Parts: sequence; C-alpha cells; structure tokens
Amino acid sequence: MFKKFILGKRQTTTSTLRDKVEKIKKLPVPEHVAIIMDGNGRWAKKRALPRIAGHHEGMKVVRNTTMLANDIGIKVLTLYAFSTENWKRPKNEVEYIMKLPEEFLGTFLPELIENNVQVKMMGYKDQLPVHTLRAIENAMEETKNNNGLILNFALNYGSRAEILDAVKQVLNDHKNGILKETDLDEKVFSSYLMTTNYTDPDLLIRTSGEIRLSNFMLWQLAYSELWFTEVLWPDFSEEHLLEAIEAFQNRQRRFGGI
Repeated sequence: MFKKFILGKRQTTTSTLRDKVEKIKKLPVPEHVAIIMDGNGRWAKKRALPRIAGHHEGMKVVRNTTMLANDIGIKVLTLYAFSTENWKRPKNEVEYIMKLPEEFLGTFLPELIENNVQVKMMGYKDQLPVHTLRAIENAMEETKNNNGLILNFALNYGSRAEILDAVKQVLNDHKNGILKETDLDEKVFSSYLMTTNYTDPDLLIRTSGEIRLSNFMLWQLAYSELWFTEVLWPDFSEEHLLEAIEAFQNRQRRFGGI
C-alpha cells in the first residue's frame, strides 16, 4: 500500500518515509485529525496562476493525505473544504470549488473503495448545488460498508451555525418533554452536533501560516492539540503530516489536570 501514496513534492526516498511511518505507528496516533486546508489562492498567486489552479492542486494533496492517514491508522480525517462564509468569494471561484467533489471523487473513488475508506460529509446540504451533493452522496453510498478511515468533508460548514442549531434542537426537545434540563451535560449536548458519531479531534492542523480557527469546530476543538505551519496547502506533503503527528506524540495532554 505504501508505494501508492508516495507522491510528495520533496525529494525524499520511499524507505525514509516508510521508516517514519513505522516509528509513528509504535506510539499512540491521533484518532481524529482535523485540517484547515488554507493557502490555495496564495499558492496560485505566487505562480501568477488563477486562484482555481491552487484549488485543483490542493485536491491532489487531499488524496495523498488521505492515503497516508489511512495507512498510519488514523480513524477520522475531517477536512474543512468550504465554510458557510466562503460563499462571499468570487462567483467563478465558488463554482469551481463546487465542482471539485465531482472531480475528486470521480477520479479517486475507486482507490478510496479499494483502501477501505468511508466518505462522509458534515455541513448544510440544502445550499449545495445538485451536482455537488450528488457526487458526495454517491461516494457515501459506495463506501458505506467500508470500515477503515472515515474521510469527513466539512462542506458548507460553520461552527457557530452548528452550535446555534444544536441549542434550538435542545430547547425544542426540552419543550416536547424529550429532554430534561437535569439530563443536559456536555456529552448530551455534543450528541446534537454534526460530529455526534465521532470523537472530538485530537489534532488540528492549519496550513498557510494563519493562526486562527475560522469558525471551525469551535466546541469540538476545546482540548485538541493545535499545529500550525507556514506551508501552503498545495505544498503540504506526506512529510508535513508526519511532522505534525510526531509533534502531537511529543506533547502531554492533561485536559485541565496536572
């Protein structure tokens, strides 16, 4: 399987990466990794290319990152693909981004199936174009019986909207006698969120040098380890993912304790 995903941009031998992977596997790996894939536009601008060229290049990185995460043993990989605020971007850029799920899944779905990856999505579906939603739902159906890595696309997702919707559902259930006030705790509230079937992220990665969460999983990231890099997403290689996981493995997670 390893040779399938060694497509990184830096000249590193397959054996060196394999050695790093095997070393990482000997220690606890993060169960859930979330990534804010930032820097596609800046990557394109640096090369005097249209912004959509950066998004196209970034799609290849999604594939490589997914295959490596699956090999390492990560259980959930959540990728921030499009936020509820991204609709403010130029129309042609938004339209291109909405075509990417079709292109990505049309190209790589057989490989995802072969490698036992399960495709999921969280976000607000009603605003998505029909062709985008069709591609996602087809991939979810085709991979529903897979039990390896969950590749979870956060598409048209915003954390504040998610939390507000959860509060409204809690209030509605309380009003209808489904939920008692005394039963409401963090675990119960989490079950009203879009990540109800997943553990909270152990590790958040953000590329491009920006140091903020950008309305991404604000509740779920409360105790996640954060790893920021100056590397733009289209340049994010397998080595960078391994570096982030190694940093995670060298940290002590106290969750407020000593």
